[in-house]
Amino acid sequence: MATGGLKGMLTAAVTQGVTEARARIFGHVLNPTGQRSPHKLLRKKLIGQKVAEWYPYDIKQDDPLVMAREEQERLSKLEMLKRRGKGPPKKGQGKRASKRK
Repeated sequence: MATGGLKGMLTAAVTQGVTEARARIFGHVLNPTGQRSPHKLLRKKLIGQKVAEWYPYDIKQDDPLVMAREEQERLSKLEMLKRRGKGPPKKGQGKRASKRK
């Protein structure tokens, strides 16, 4: 019976030593108590730069000709809507002002 206890202690010690050696070799974190740890989240690579690289360069920000053309298109569309009577109301004659009357 004493040998069984000794054998169990030796087995536990060897298992613990092997676990520690494996953790050192492969860069794992030992967590013998099993408590929650943020290690899994912290070892992930940050993805912000990767996401930013995915989107192509925006030419609109630097090219004034593109911005001017878009502004011209917007103004022409607004004028067309005004001619049809669908444009924005004049200041003070909108939906809120008509409710008060």
